[in-house]
Amino acid sequence: MISAEDRRHSLKSIRRLTILAQDPAVLINGRLVRAQVEIPAEELLPGPCGYRVNVIDYDASANLLYQPLTLGSALTDEDDPYKDHSDADLLADPRFHAQNAYAISMRILARFEFALGRRIPWGCAGHQLHIAPHAFADPNAFYSREDRGLFFGYFAVPKVDGAGHDTVFTCLSHDIVAHETTHALLDGLRAGFMEPSLPDQAAFHEGFADVVALLSIFALPETIRRLIAGDDDSPLVDEARLTEASLRQSALFGLAKQMGTALSGIRGQALRRSVELVPGRDYLSDPEFLEEHARGELVVAAMLRAFLAIWVQRLSRLGTIGPGQKNLSLVIEEGARAADHLLTIAIRAIDYCPPVDLSFSDYLSALLTIDREVVPDDRYGYRLALLDSFASYGIRPSHNAGSDGTWKRCDRTFVHSRTHFDSMLRDREEVFRFVWENRVPLEIGDVGYIEIQSVRPSIRVAPDGFILRETIVEYVQSLTATAGELGTTYNVSVPDGVPKWKPLRILGGGTLIFDEYGQVKYQIAHHLNKSAADREWQARRLQYLSDRGSLDLQVDMRGRFALLHMTRATDGGAVPDGPPSRPGAKERDHG
Repeated sequence: MISAEDRRHSLKSIRRLTILAQDPAVLINGRLVRAQVEIPAEELLPGPCGYRVNVIDYDASANLLYQPLTLGSALTDEDDPYKDHSDADLLADPRFHAQNAYAISMRILARFEFALGRRIPWGCAGHQLHIAPHAFADPNAFYSREDRGLFFGYFAVPKVDGAGHDTVFTCLSHDIVAHETTHALLDGLRAGFMEPSLPDQAAFHEGFADVVALLSIFALPETIRRLIAGDDDSPLVDEARLTEASLRQSALFGLAKQMGTALSGIRGQALRRSVELVPGRDYLSDPEFLEEHARGELVVAAMLRAFLAIWVQRLSRLGTIGPGQKNLSLVIEEGARAADHLLTIAIRAIDYCPPVDLSFSDYLSALLTIDREVVPDDRYGYRLALLDSFASYGIRPSHNAGSDGTWKRCDRTFVHSRTHFDSMLRDREEVFRFVWENRVPLEIGDVGYIEIQSVRPSIRVAPDGFILRETIVEYVQSLTATAGELGTTYNVSVPDGVPKWKPLRILGGGTLIFDEYGQVKYQIAHHLNKSAADREWQARRLQYLSDRGSLDLQVDMRGRFALLHMTRATDGGAVPDGPPSRPGAKERDHG
């Protein structure tokens, strides 16, 4: 018997679980590419069902309920039930499918919480995100805020030899699970990014989810080894294969080719197209890149180009072993480390973005600023690589940024005497009092309704152990007025043909970054003031929504990502051929 005291001291903080590091179609020496990833340890119910993720494996197409996976209680003994199972077992056992989806989602959640230094809420209500690994017989996968879950489809594709069909399970694709989990987390961090806005905002949701998914793949050493060395077991690699051009061809194009199979219908061609986008074109003004998936590929292209530049810079500091050769393990380590660092920066930058009407330029300035705050000495050239890479696709820092592309520090004088410092760290009402008392220095004005959406303390640890403590505050302004009132009272141009009586809603808001002493470091905002820039911004937004026929539409969170991803699938994906057979399932009786 383990006593309560012994049990308390023996609890682990980390659990290691086997996942597929790449799609089942990708093999090394004829075997699946696996990885054993570290995720937070927790007490689990069958499912697995934990404190943040609840796997409920119900198939709506076939009315089937899968047997739940039961994992141990995360004591000192290793608990990875599929560590030594055969490839055939992993593909055939729906309980491994549940483990794969659970572990990847928890890994992405852990990366967000590490990067931001706090617990991260899902975008949906409640503490637990539901995951259905075999939700329906359809080439689709999506996040739904209203249904509080991630839903993964499955479908049949003809075998290579033409004899019958294979079943493709989207829940076994690392990048698809990571992509959908990122949607849920980004929605929790910035709910306003779901609001109808200019094309960059919707495109960013898709592009950022792809960036997180792809960098999290490159952060797995198993993936980089496969892309660089293939089936070669040599411990050395030629320097000629480690130039930016060579790595682009082997690593990025190699992964793009592998991801361009049956699952390309669900995930689209984000990576394949992104690595083929030639720098130097004016993509932002190209009508083709107004569509949000295509536009999001620009963010993916810029981030991956920066990743390669940083990787090569890190490799330049490695010595050689023999004539023109480097240690493969060190090359892999540097690549995984660069991907992990860039992933951390990408996630942290969300805190430095405005809460509504995000532009790619805003995100670039956020990337540069948060990296400067945490790592002032940019010895590996991360910020230079980001600036050059984004500029090559026509994306430059915000016009509100300084000469180096980072946000300008807030140097205004604020009233602090009517608020309490300790309460400001966590209390929305206290922060609202501060905002209300400082409307003039904050340049918020008196237009519209103001709401504090969140107050989030954050602790970030730099590579040298330096700790950065901040409090992140989001406030949103909203104004609903008739088209006539917007034109006459607020001087906002309304699209031609909109009746004067029609009610329209415009949004503004900002992010306040407080330092550990309660002083405002940064204000990142798009306001509803009567300045020419603000009026022009709102007019462009209304015109864009009018051109898309979106002025009359409410945002349907339940179907938004489902429709987006289904549209992507039907443009070039596989078509299901009825629900394939699945072992381990039992029929669910609805009565």
